[in-house]
Amino acid sequence: MIDTSQLFQKPFVCIGRAGMDFYPDPPGTKTEHATQFFSCLGGSSANICVAINKLGGETALVTAVSDDAIGRFCLNELDRYGIDRTHVKSVGGEFRNSLAVVESRIEDHQSVIYRNGAADFQMDLDDINAIEFSNYSALISTGTVLAAEPSRTATFKAFELAQAAGLPLIFDLDYRPYSWPSAEDAASTYSRAGRACDIIIGNDVEFGFMAGAYEEGLNKARELAARDASIVVYKMGEKGAITLSGGEEIHTGIFPVEALKPTGAGDSFMGGFIASLAAGYDLKDAVLRGSACAAIVVARVGCSVAMPTTEELSAFLADHPGPTEGA
Repeated sequence: MIDTSQLFQKPFVCIGRAGMDFYPDPPGTKTEHATQFFSCLGGSSANICVAINKLGGETALVTAVSDDAIGRFCLNELDRYGIDRTHVKSVGGEFRNSLAVVESRIEDHQSVIYRNGAADFQMDLDDINAIEFSNYSALISTGTVLAAEPSRTATFKAFELAQAAGLPLIFDLDYRPYSWPSAEDAASTYSRAGRACDIIIGNDVEFGFMAGAYEEGLNKARELAARDASIVVYKMGEKGAITLSGGEEIHTGIFPVEALKPTGAGDSFMGGFIASLAAGYDLKDAVLRGSACAAIVVARVGCSVAMPTTEELSAFLADHPGPTEGA
C-alpha cells in the first residue's frame, strides 16, 4: 500500500493537456443558436490541477501548448490558478491546443472536441528528462496522454523515473476513443499503464473497455486491485462507486443535485479525491468528498472555474442531506 501521508508534503506533478473550453452563453443555449460564448481553461490534466490547488494543494503541469494566442491563453490561466508551468513548453508549426465547445444543458447535450494536430501530444523525452521527480509527492497522469507519440513514450518514461524516485503513480483512465488510432491499441496501452500504477480511477465503461467487454469491467478493476494497484475506484455514475483496496470493497453513493451539464465530474472527482487523501481523510471519506466535488461542478457553468474551494466543499457537505446508498 502507498503511504498517503506523504502526498501533501510536496507538490503533485501532473502530465496531460491544457486547452480552452467554450460554453454557449447564457446557460441552456444550444451551440448552433449561440451568439456569445464564455471561455475558460480546459483539458483534463489542467482541470485536475485546478481542483487540487483550490482544495489547498500545489501542482505542476507537464505538457505542450501551441505557440499562439490560444496557447498563451492557457498559460495565463495556469498562472491565474497558481499552477507551476515550469515544464509547459510552447510548440510552433501546425500544432494546436485542444478546444472543447460544451453546452451547459442536460437535454440534447452536445460537446464538440477539436483535437486535430494536438499540441499536447508533442511532449517528448527531453521534457520528461528535465523533471526532478524528487521535488514532487506523486505523479498524476490521464489516459489521453498515451494516445499518440511522442507523448506516449514520454509518459511511460515518466512512470519509470517517478517510480525510481519513490513516487506513487496515480492514473485517471480518461478514455477518449477519438484520440486513438484503434481500440486494440488503446486496450493494450491502457493495460500496460494499469500494471504500473498505484491508484487507478475510471468509470464502468472505461474498465469494461480495458476488459474487452462492459460486463467484465468490475472484474478488471478487481484484478488490478489484487495484482497491481493499491487503490482502484470503479465509478458507476448515478449508482455511486466501488473502491477496492487491501482486499476490501467500499460501496459509496452520490450527492444528487440539479445538474446543469454532464461534463467535468470526472476531473473534479479526481482532484477532490486525491486532495482529500493527501489531507488525511480515510479512503471512504476521500471518495465521498470526491463525489461531492463532482456534484458541485455539474451544477455550475464551466469546469476549471466550477471547481470548489475547501470552504465551498465544506459548506456543500454541511448543507446537503447526504449521499445516496452505494449500489
